[in-house]
Amino acid sequence: MGHLEATELAVMLLSLGLLIGTARLLGELARRYHQPAILGELLAGVLLGPTVLGTLLPEWQTFLFPKEGANAVVLEGIGTLAIVLFMLVAGMEVDLSVVWKQGRAALKVGISGILVPFTLGLLAAFLMPTALGRQADADPVIFALFLATAMSISALPVIVKTMMDLNLYRTDLGMVVVSAAMFDDITGWTIFAIILGMIGAEGPGGVAMTVALTLVYGVLMLTVGRWLVHRTLPYLQAYAHWPAGVLGFIVTLGLFGAAFTEMIGIHAIFGSFLVGVAFGASPHVQERTRMMLDEFVSFIFAPIFFASIGLRVNFVTNFDAPLVLLVLLLACLGKFAGALLGGRWSGLPTRERWAIGFAMNARGAMEIILGLLALQAGVIHQRLFVALVVTAIVTSAISGPLMRWILQQRQPHRLLPILSPKLFVRNLAANSSREAIRELAALVCQQHELNDEMIEGLAWEREQMTATGIGHGVALPRARVANLEEPVVVVGLSEAGVDFDAPDGQLAHAIFLLLTPLEDPAVQLDLSANIAQMFRDPQMSQRVLRAANFTEFLAVLKTVEPRNA
Repeated sequence: MGHLEATELAVMLLSLGLLIGTARLLGELARRYHQPAILGELLAGVLLGPTVLGTLLPEWQTFLFPKEGANAVVLEGIGTLAIVLFMLVAGMEVDLSVVWKQGRAALKVGISGILVPFTLGLLAAFLMPTALGRQADADPVIFALFLATAMSISALPVIVKTMMDLNLYRTDLGMVVVSAAMFDDITGWTIFAIILGMIGAEGPGGVAMTVALTLVYGVLMLTVGRWLVHRTLPYLQAYAHWPAGVLGFIVTLGLFGAAFTEMIGIHAIFGSFLVGVAFGASPHVQERTRMMLDEFVSFIFAPIFFASIGLRVNFVTNFDAPLVLLVLLLACLGKFAGALLGGRWSGLPTRERWAIGFAMNARGAMEIILGLLALQAGVIHQRLFVALVVTAIVTSAISGPLMRWILQQRQPHRLLPILSPKLFVRNLAANSSREAIRELAALVCQQHELNDEMIEGLAWEREQMTATGIGHGVALPRARVANLEEPVVVVGLSEAGVDFDAPDGQLAHAIFLLLTPLEDPAVQLDLSANIAQMFRDPQMSQRVLRAANFTEFLAVLKTVEPRNA
């Protein structure tokens, strides 16, 4: 019976430790400089891969990260497990009711976001095949379909992680991006399945069977699967050890779903992602359960996968600068144009159109997987593969910074200048989140010409989409209001506390109702980030509760207001 020898086991543990440690270190460094953590995680793989370590110390690089043998198989298996679990968590964050409400805008963005770059890729492949690196004996149709798919596909894992890093995932903009990316990737992987069949790497039963089984699986998981999950979770929570029983159930079904889609010829991540969506749609999955799974996967498993991308190729060998620039230009041009047209078609503000384009442009591992398959099948040569990998990394790396730049205000909105003693309640009478929203909405409508029922309805609808408790005794119910010229913040303090389903399970003692202009999504992000930074100390909510009036409350907040604000 085969097993890892002592030396191989030591190498496996050492390589995983280096990969995780370097990825986390560079990820934290990237976040310190206001960049997405994924940028540092990708850079870790480049440093430990053949590009840097392989050039300086090739024996060590081969020893730590061999391309063949048991250790290579183990690392590849762990990397696959990492991305499968990450997509399971990402799926749990998708609320289908939100996706449905964003459906028309997301569908328009998704259609335009894949049709434009796909068409551009087809034209480029037929007009300049040699410049783009088509092998002399490769089928022109297969090459064109491959390049068009590579230009149009988005990397859902990278997009989701970037949105999480930028705290955009649960916003309206985030749901449009994720929904459109889901549409693009499902369409892209359907085309990918056809390419697999055309080059002889089809799943069991042929391409038609693969596509049919994929569609059946998706429909069943989002209907019958959701119903079964919803019915099963209460029994697990009642009779199994919490949260281990629920977490074990989620991971088990996620792996089963991944195994099924892998066996039928579609990548495993889509199986686990749809299982996550089925769980995420159930109100029985508590926010704390999501956070526990998310933190474990995002901080341990996800860095393994994203860092392992840089281990796959040497960016110096076979690097063709003109080809890289050409592929990068085609990729960015197609996605930007598609997203901008889709955003305009949907009637979205200009800044949001550009933000969607920057987000959808991330290619990540999806492009690398396509490139590997085409390289192995002899459709492309190594120079184009390197260009695709560079494009995948560059587009993934610039996605977050460009989104942050386009959504950033010249003077970010801060909480303190907006606060007013007329919009402050020292002792909330509310006992529930709905009552708290109603009480705060009534107060703001006394001071502003707003309809209290409308404000309450908008805020409560948003609360039902995603709980707004952020932890440390703070809740941020919010609404984007049409024709509102300036942001308005209403503050309520509650000695007893109100349940806003916070990730840490604590009741909210400081409740901020954020009303922001519909046309400017950045205001809500600025205020939310500012408040979260003020209350990063777990004891801050208790300090606030000791304030007897608005003046003392304001004094406490000023002691923790960032100096660079």
